[in-house]
Amino acid sequence: MADKDSVEKYLENNPQFAKEYFDKKLRAEALSAAFSAPLDVKDTASFKDVNSLQEAGIIFELVQEMQKQAVPMEQSLHKVLQRVSLIIQADRVSFYLCRSRNGIPELATCLFDVTPTSKYEANLVNPQGEIVFPLEMGIVGHTAQSKKPQNVPDVSANKKFCDFVDKQTGYKTKCMLTFPLMAEKECLGVVMALNKIGADTFSAEDETLFHKYMNFAQVIALQHFTAYMFNVESRRSQVLLWSASKVFEELTDIERQFHKALYTVRIYLQCERYSVGLLDMTKEKEFYDEWPVKLGDVEPYKGPKTPDGREVIFYKIIDYLLEAKEEIKVIPGPPADHWALVSGLPTYVAENGFICNMMNVASDDYFTFQKEAVDDTGFVIKNVLSLPIVNKKEEIVGIATFFNRKDGKPFDEHDEQITEALTQFLGWSVLNCDTYDRLNRMEYRKDIAQEMLMYQTKCTDTEMQSILNTKEKFDADPEDCEQKDMYKLLKATCPPADNVNGENLYLFSFSDFPVTEHDLIKCGIRMFFELGVVEKFKVPAETLTRWMYTVRKGYRSITYHNWRHGFNVGHTMFCLLQTGRLRKYYSDLDAFAMVAAAFCHDIDHRGTNNLYQTKSAHPLAKLHGSSIMERHHLQYSKTLMGEESLNIFCNLQKRQFENVQHMFDVCIIATDLALYFKKRTMFQNIVNATEPMPEEKEAIAYISNNPVRKEIIMAMMMTGCDLSAITKPWEVQSKVALMVAAEFWEQGDLERSVLDQQPIPMMDRNCAEQLPKMQCGFIDFVCSFVYKEFSRFHKEITPMFDGLNNNRAQWNAQAEVYNAKMKAIEDEKKKLEEEEARKGGDGGKSKTCTIC
Repeated sequence: MADKDSVEKYLENNPQFAKEYFDKKLRAEALSAAFSAPLDVKDTASFKDVNSLQEAGIIFELVQEMQKQAVPMEQSLHKVLQRVSLIIQADRVSFYLCRSRNGIPELATCLFDVTPTSKYEANLVNPQGEIVFPLEMGIVGHTAQSKKPQNVPDVSANKKFCDFVDKQTGYKTKCMLTFPLMAEKECLGVVMALNKIGADTFSAEDETLFHKYMNFAQVIALQHFTAYMFNVESRRSQVLLWSASKVFEELTDIERQFHKALYTVRIYLQCERYSVGLLDMTKEKEFYDEWPVKLGDVEPYKGPKTPDGREVIFYKIIDYLLEAKEEIKVIPGPPADHWALVSGLPTYVAENGFICNMMNVASDDYFTFQKEAVDDTGFVIKNVLSLPIVNKKEEIVGIATFFNRKDGKPFDEHDEQITEALTQFLGWSVLNCDTYDRLNRMEYRKDIAQEMLMYQTKCTDTEMQSILNTKEKFDADPEDCEQKDMYKLLKATCPPADNVNGENLYLFSFSDFPVTEHDLIKCGIRMFFELGVVEKFKVPAETLTRWMYTVRKGYRSITYHNWRHGFNVGHTMFCLLQTGRLRKYYSDLDAFAMVAAAFCHDIDHRGTNNLYQTKSAHPLAKLHGSSIMERHHLQYSKTLMGEESLNIFCNLQKRQFENVQHMFDVCIIATDLALYFKKRTMFQNIVNATEPMPEEKEAIAYISNNPVRKEIIMAMMMTGCDLSAITKPWEVQSKVALMVAAEFWEQGDLERSVLDQQPIPMMDRNCAEQLPKMQCGFIDFVCSFVYKEFSRFHKEITPMFDGLNNNRAQWNAQAEVYNAKMKAIEDEKKKLEEEEARKGGDGGKSKTCTIC
């Protein structure tokens, strides 16, 4: 019998015979039968020299592994890494997944320390226990960046080697092979084999075998990547499609719009829960809310702000809890310790506008995430993805925060792209709500404008000639006359300040009753000349006349808030500046704007207050949220400024004109008595500060050099002007009070007839006899403080306080008469009741029939 050596020698010398023999003896059926049995590795040393049949068995096994559809990529790769470790005799093999978070590529351990006999479950890395490092670190990172395989015989001699992972695991790396798994130009991950068993380095033959078997890993990774990207694109398209359909279903409210879209796409976001915080869009506070801060009485806001300067205030949180039974919670005005806000991450995103993708948040030191369950459901936060919702104006309108991907892995760049597409779409869709809101506001403005146009018209040429009579004097139109000549004509036409039908414009006691409404227009023009602002600011005589006449026409013919009231407020402002000597704190332009604003402060008043506008759902109430009528008067005044032929500030520089518009804001809004109690303490503090100052210059500097103090005094001056009728001589005040009461009663009648409501006593004409008592209460509660403090502030204003006290005494006398009358009625009623009771106690005897 031939021995082994002779057979091998014969086959080598006769290759054709060997080929025919193996073709005949080892057909496909034989190979199939051989490969059908699973490859069981018991002794890895037996595979030191792998023969062709054994290698064929390994390859066949890996091909079968590639065909499995429902198996996770990691499980299939684990089989490949086991066989690679076996064939090249590596101590261990690992797979690092390449991904991106927050725009930064990184590598993370996916399958770690794989050996030929290790279990899949032991090698699969838990997402919370991943070792993560950037691509710039180590030989594995270099492989991912260069996209080229590496054979490093001695890692200690390689500059790119980093012992970061060795320190984490306590392992000593000596030599390694690496291979990048690619999808075209994108690196999906890196396979790394460490430390050749029985040798110091991996040989060239080992490297060749490693690269050959990496083709299987390449195919598996590419199959998974293709399926994953299909899923990503499918989810992205569904998110955009459904959110688009829901966004356009709801146009009236941003909150409902967001909610519908976010709830519909919940199944495509693949997270356990998410939360949406809506930000307050208020950019600027009202000027009167800023006064305490500017005066130092209140600490300024020092918290985080959005990139456009808004304070970060979440006015509503919507929580979508999807981990078990679906639940949606809407929390208006959420507390700072709300589970989605307590970490500070949403606030950070709102402040910086960044996308924040965080894994294993419990170990984060910067944000204070809860390490235990956040609520009774036992939900624990592991991974978080937070994004800003930005509108077309690049303003952050909300923050969307997603918690815990359903497969337990961290959110990756594709999750960022899907959620970013959603938040961008939601942000852009805010334009729909804004456009809808603007259309509504335009409709409200149109309605108001039509109402104004139906009632008001500008000053006509004929009306203008009734005051500035250039045709009669110069036989020419105003545009053909010199300004100096028209100034002289106006001054001559207007009555002198010290004799207006026997009244003096410089006295607080001035009464408009002896003066016609037409002559009051001339008096208004006279006051501007007395201030010295007409020539200084080059106000055209024709423009001044048209503006003054148009303002008069802007006031409706109602009982009290008519042109006479508007004139009286402007006149009192003039007196406070000139007679009260308050002008020393203000520039000429300030004085010009303050008197003009005072004339306009109640223009187009309807005889009903702000509350009535709200109750009756008037378009004004829908257009203006607060200080409804005051904002309407202000808008009307600015409309006149916008008309070239009526703009008395036409020759000012841009900055001066903006300053005038701001003073109109302050003056006219300040006439809302609802704001009176906000400013009175601040005004009193200024009076207290200036009262002990020995020199006038010190007080002037204290006020004039501080714009906020000037505005506070200006606002209180407007209140004093608006209420000035209460300080007039008794014969004037008593008549005005009846006109005010009559207008209030008219509103009360409307409340009964239109709103079907019972008016308050002040508005109820059935309570007319209580007028003296109500006047005393109004003086004590509102008026007395104003004029008392002004008389302390400037003794020249004392006549107003004296007039107030005199009128209070008169009203009190009438109130006592009323009280005495009511007491007499009560006494008489009581007397009759006692008499009836006495009669009822006579034993029931008849007065007409007596039995003897």
